[in-house]
Amino acid sequence: MAELHVELVAADRKVWSGAATIVVARTASGDTGIMPGHTPVLSVLESGPVTIRTTDGGTVLAAVHGGFISFADNKLSILAEVAELADEIDIARAQRALENAQSELDAHAERRAEVRLVAARGLKAHA
Repeated sequence: MAELHVELVAADRKVWSGAATIVVARTASGDTGIMPGHTPVLSVLESGPVTIRTTDGGTVLAAVHGGFISFADNKLSILAEVAELADEIDIARAQRALENAQSELDAHAERRAEVRLVAARGLKAHA
């Protein structure tokens, strides 16, 4: 099975590293899927969920906010301003953050909370 090496790094820590068969991330040009042998890519990340399908058949979901994605030589680097694995997200807290952002009409905070909820709830769907 073909695989690519993935490094998901946030400004403050290494979030996840391992082998994958496909990674889907939201970039400035839309959702982008990267598989082994993909052409080299360098793109700006948008706030959105990142889905990593591991070589053992598992799924890693993360909420990512800003940064860059770079792929070359079957090595994918996701360099995020902020990244949280789905299992690190407190759903109740994220829901409260979404409600606060909506009441304050803060579109940026609302998007971040929505992405966190999508990632956390997506993990529950894959469990």
